Amino acid sequence: MTLTGFASRFIGFFYRIFLSRVFGAEGMGIYQLTSPVLALTFSLTAAGMQTAISKFVARETVTKDYRYSFTHLLSGFLIAMAVSVLCTLGIYCYADEIAAYFLLEERTAPLLRIISLSIPMATVHSCINGYFYGIKKTAVPSLCQLSEQLVRVGSVYAIYYFCLQRGMVPTISFAVVGLVIGESASMIVSLIAIKAHFEHVLPGNYSLLPISLKELSSASSRLLNLAVPFSLNRVIINFLMSVESIFIPNKLMIYGYGHAAALSAYGVLTGMALPLILFPNAITGSICVLLLPAVSEADAAGNKKAIAKAVHKSIQYGFFLGIIFTSVFFVFGRFLGKLLYQNETAGNFIMILGFLCPMMYIASTLNSILNGLGKTGLTFAYSMVSLIVRLGFVFFLIPIFGINGYLWGLLISQLVQTLLCLYAVKQYY
Repeated sequence: MTLTGFASRFIGFFYRIFLSRVFGAEGMGIYQLTSPVLALTFSLTAAGMQTAISKFVARETVTKDYRYSFTHLLSGFLIAMAVSVLCTLGIYCYADEIAAYFLLEERTAPLLRIISLSIPMATVHSCINGYFYGIKKTAVPSLCQLSEQLVRVGSVYAIYYFCLQRGMVPTISFAVVGLVIGESASMIVSLIAIKAHFEHVLPGNYSLLPISLKELSSASSRLLNLAVPFSLNRVIINFLMSVESIFIPNKLMIYGYGHAAALSAYGVLTGMALPLILFPNAITGSICVLLLPAVSEADAAGNKKAIAKAVHKSIQYGFFLGIIFTSVFFVFGRFLGKLLYQNETAGNFIMILGFLCPMMYIASTLNSILNGLGKTGLTFAYSMVSLIVRLGFVFFLIPIFGINGYLWGLLISQLVQTLLCLYAVKQYY
């Protein structure tokens, strides 16, 4: 997972450099403004269901009850697909209204129509990935992630050079088309993998079918009981994050930026500086995925020593990794901004945001430990507190201090979340 994460981030990192040089900071800002809509639709359609499927198929590794697993996968898939189709139709039909009144940028409307087509495909591979996470076969989700990234980047490069040869002017819409093509590739890989899996575990055995409506109804009920609260939490958090993203350019204009300058500053921050800061998260992201089931198992067995060890190592190595990357970003931030993006502002942002690293790594691993202990309510509450702090800086300090007000908000909100996580696990260290 770490290797795939690094490979995908590496590809995506240089892909963003390409986009920033071809479409400029303002184009990146417009492109990044579509992210809140994607995040919200994923929360509604697949986030909770993926987790629920993972939980209920995990027993397959012990019981070998493939019918039970397949029933839950099919039930979750049908529910998620129904919601995703509704989201696709809603976004496609009301793209102009969403762009004007939600994103506050009318130029995102054509991008939203294209993006809406990717939602059902993303739902397919998310549900299937949830199944493979549940049976601890991470190679398939990793392959889906890598294929999606490779095909997305390759298709955008191909479209770009095709347009150049034809004398056409490339637009940021090409990047969104690439996203849809990438999601298609990931969906195809996941469908091939799930078909091969069941053919392998049940060669010539058709006992999975037919599945009765009673079985589907029972499985759907179990899945929804877990997925709905999780999805609601994600929707609330992503909605607040969407408000944050949408109002950053708006508040920058109140500070004194022009419309283009505000979008450019937003594009540099979210499309250039932050992706570089988040690059090392491939390491901690994989650790987080593995920590949750490990801590759950230790908690079920009453093994507090194992939990304490997980907490101690998370803090120790999170701080150690964070200090290393903070030093790298602080010393080489300006150089990296000019080298990679040909943008001095990006370099300044990288230097400041590098101080997020220790807090970010510690908080992410401790969040997984808390989730493994069943304290999902705490992690949700801490995320909410952190977001509310950031929103306070967006609404009240950006109009006074400009983009620096938001950078301070990022640092302080992350510090608050980290301290809350440390307080929650204090009995173990």
